[in-house]
Amino acid sequence: MNLDKDLKEKFQKIDHRGYLAYKEIKGTYQFKNYIFVIEHVQGDPFASPSQVKIIVNNKNTKIPNKYFDRNHRRIAVQDYLLRKLEILTLKNSFKIKGSGKSGLISVSHCGPEILERSACQICSKNGDVMIRMEIGFPANGRTINAKGLEIIVFEILPEMINTTVAYKNINKEELDNVIQLADNQFFIRNYLKKEELVAFIADGSVLPRESGISSKPLKNAVKFKTPESMKIKIGLPDGSTICGMGIKRGVTLVVGGGYHGKSTLLESFEKGVYDHIAGDGREYVFTDITAVKVRSEDGRGIAGIDISMFINNLPNKKDTIFFETENASGSTSQAANIIEAIEADCKVLLIDEDTSATNFMIRDKLMQLVVTEDKEPITPYIDRIRDLYEIYGISSILVVGSSGEYFDKADSIIQMDEYRAYDITENVKELSTKYKKFEKEKSDKTSFIKEMIFNRTILPYKEWCKEQIKIKVNNIDCLRINKDDIDTRYLEQLVDKEQLRAIGYIIVYINKHIFENKNNLQNLINKAYKELEVNGFDRILEDKFIPCNLAMPRKQEIFMCMNRFRNIRVIK
Repeated sequence: MNLDKDLKEKFQKIDHRGYLAYKEIKGTYQFKNYIFVIEHVQGDPFASPSQVKIIVNNKNTKIPNKYFDRNHRRIAVQDYLLRKLEILTLKNSFKIKGSGKSGLISVSHCGPEILERSACQICSKNGDVMIRMEIGFPANGRTINAKGLEIIVFEILPEMINTTVAYKNINKEELDNVIQLADNQFFIRNYLKKEELVAFIADGSVLPRESGISSKPLKNAVKFKTPESMKIKIGLPDGSTICGMGIKRGVTLVVGGGYHGKSTLLESFEKGVYDHIAGDGREYVFTDITAVKVRSEDGRGIAGIDISMFINNLPNKKDTIFFETENASGSTSQAANIIEAIEADCKVLLIDEDTSATNFMIRDKLMQLVVTEDKEPITPYIDRIRDLYEIYGISSILVVGSSGEYFDKADSIIQMDEYRAYDITENVKELSTKYKKFEKEKSDKTSFIKEMIFNRTILPYKEWCKEQIKIKVNNIDCLRINKDDIDTRYLEQLVDKEQLRAIGYIIVYINKHIFENKNNLQNLINKAYKELEVNGFDRILEDKFIPCNLAMPRKQEIFMCMNRFRNIRVIK
């Protein structure tokens, strides 16, 4: 291994040469307190920044074992260190001036969600800390400014790393609070499983956000208070007790007037699949981690999915058991989104009436009399919602505002009134019995009992089997793999572009290993995700250097991105 003095010598040799001479310093160097690795060198000062890796041995960090001995603690501590490091990068970035990205120092920007990221990783076995970051190698024009890079590497970085990861420099009270919150969150998620609850919101939670483009909590917002009939108490590992609203498995409706907080509540459930940092207002909001928000998505492509639960007997005799289209309607897209969510092991569906296809959600009584069942290919969601739960064990949380027919299907009904929640289940059930129920003749559409077997066989996409793969993301709206775009605008539970970038690499990995796993899409994704969970990003990148800007996605979003790739080839 090279020593730090060797790197200094290389700096002297390449100073004032053409920018491409920076390639000569790529490699691994032993510094006093850590190993410094230059993994990727940018081609010119205006290109994407160079990427470096810093590995600090636990003998130097002295971070006690209790902070990484359990997976949820390790991820929480990584997140804490990364947030501290980001503050320092903002202070030190561009201290060295020059052309293009000269002097840039950056790491991941973390939102309120706590995610496993490639930018900061703690080894669960020995506690070594690995930091990945981007540095804009300095230049004047396209002439190397090696002295500027020397200041960054030998003065600025050592101070930043020492301040961030050395245990003696870490605020112990803050770190202990991080661990306490992580332990409580882990405990509550396990409690929900044991008690067969699909969601929980603690009293005092702040659900509204500052604005539609901000994830910060709204100042002076109405804090959440649980209806007494839905209140549960949970004893936490730290000895305290937390009270809040528990949502049981089954069908839950959220109703209320416009702008009274219905969609805000549902959005909290959407994001509740992730743990949140203290101060976010939703740190004690939890949803079953498999929950998927589904909506209509006009124009999306669909490849070989069985939507016969909802759509049958199309007038053009189109196959709905192996349904394919380049331009889905609102109803067919929503039907496909639900079945694809189930294929991805979803156990809770989150649906907002505002973003749903009207004819997919409900057909009122008069319409059923005018357009009879034999003339209507769509079986609306209201006719399947009980089947989904009672036969397949899939719960639903729905926001509805215009149709009272869902009341008879619900196990619990929550009314939002000025951002306050009320349990109106008994009152509504009593009210609905006063009205004569509309009984239509029984038909094949009234129940759907069919074993769901997902055996979609896919063929490899040759363009993604090449050695050179470029992955780009446009925020969280679009994933580009080489020249192919995947529209991700409506994947509302993607919270970070680093998740989307990671999905790009996962999809490429899956595509390369199709024949090893018998081409079954569900098996391919499940196996790849298991590899990711057990071995991290290293396995998915297959010995290539790991970018500093990857975050752990959910398996459900990997499925959704695969399903939205228009060139996917599914065969019967």
